[in-house]
Amino acid sequence: MASKFENRLFVDGEFTAARSGKTFDIFNPATTQKLGSVCEASVEDVDAAVEAATRAFESWSELPGAKRGDWLNRLADKLAENVEEMSHLEAITMGRPVHNDFIIPRGIDIIRYFANRASDIQGETSLSDPSLFGMTICQPFGVTGAIIPWNTPILMLAMKIGPALASGNTMVLKTSEKSPLSCLVVARCMKEIGFPRGVLNILSGFGRPCGEAIAKHMDIRKLAFTGSTATGKAIKKVAAESNLKNVTVELGGKSPLIIFEDADLAQAAADAAFSITVVSGQACMANSRVYVEESRAREFLDLIKAEINKIGTSGDPLATGTLRGPQADRVQYERILSFLDLAREEKLEVALGGDRENKTGYYIQPTVIYNAPDQSRLVKEEIFGPVLCLFTFTDEAEVLRRANDTEYGLYASVYTRDIKRALRVSKKLQAGTVGVNVTSPTTSLDLPFGGWKESGEGRELGKHALDSWTEVKTVLIRM
Repeated sequence: MASKFENRLFVDGEFTAARSGKTFDIFNPATTQKLGSVCEASVEDVDAAVEAATRAFESWSELPGAKRGDWLNRLADKLAENVEEMSHLEAITMGRPVHNDFIIPRGIDIIRYFANRASDIQGETSLSDPSLFGMTICQPFGVTGAIIPWNTPILMLAMKIGPALASGNTMVLKTSEKSPLSCLVVARCMKEIGFPRGVLNILSGFGRPCGEAIAKHMDIRKLAFTGSTATGKAIKKVAAESNLKNVTVELGGKSPLIIFEDADLAQAAADAAFSITVVSGQACMANSRVYVEESRAREFLDLIKAEINKIGTSGDPLATGTLRGPQADRVQYERILSFLDLAREEKLEVALGGDRENKTGYYIQPTVIYNAPDQSRLVKEEIFGPVLCLFTFTDEAEVLRRANDTEYGLYASVYTRDIKRALRVSKKLQAGTVGVNVTSPTTSLDLPFGGWKESGEGRELGKHALDSWTEVKTVLIRM
């Protein structure tokens, strides 16, 4: 795989250097070595991208939905030809192994899903007043914005552009400064297929000034953000203080998994191990809190340790067979290590791992902490790394209280063979998605995904995503 990569901004269908001439460096977390430099978008670049999106909006929104869908399907086809390159770029910038990479193909599936829903944006009618014929129509916002995180760039891009562009909006999208390269392959693919200019503009840069400029821009009417809860709150504040733009946020998580004594323990252990180690634990929906009925807790502990060990030792993300890579950068690495230091300070039972790996790169041992106090920071705060806290319980009401005792509410799971209990517990768990005998990262393309409480606002995927990228207008006609 070639080591060269595109490093410019993509505005109005063309690659261009940043107007300020600034660049920023990117690094390989597996080697800590510099990969090169990428153009840094400024406020002026955001303005230029918004102007391009404004010019493109009328013609794009007036296309029949099927035509917009055709363009998105053509883009998905082109992306499918470049999966290996995008996977390579995400491996060298944020450390996700290329071996059996299911995440980028999933992103392409999301684009196809929304491409095929572009003709399915409908309103409703009302005849409740005999003197009026009433109807609603769903129309695009116009120019929209998106700010995506570094852990799964192509997947996050797809979750934003799929429903936004299918609905007739145009967009200015900012990638993360940690892993901007794979999304520039999307830009190149758009250019190669002749995708209408200005419909999607892709900027590389930092939260300030680029992300802030998008959130504040008076000509952007809708914004979607995925990232930390703290940044999500800041974006909503800036958006409200500018033009009160509509904002969808998908934020952090501290997802609970409850395992009752009648569960298939082997399956639960395999699923829990995968959830906490995929993307090296850098996933907002990872099941980082696992509650096991006391009678089977030690048995489960042995099983999950074995399952984590099956995933194998970490290694070069570009090597065949590597299933676990490094943390994305030094900041992530040191943050996770600080939590492991805290576990030692609190003299907690560390059943597995608990330290850095003795090798070059930002590698951390997958860690299982047994029966930490419920009020510990390890239990309350999102660690965003391969650290799982395992607890025991004896009572359903008790475990539900503990599982819900968090400001987060993104994903929750319950493992049991009792369907009545599964439905009862699912109803009471405070989360946007509940898995029964499945856990994260399992989602469904045609069902909504998003968080309760401080895990977010609004929904992505399914018809709810199309709803969130359109404005509803009521039209009343005198009969």
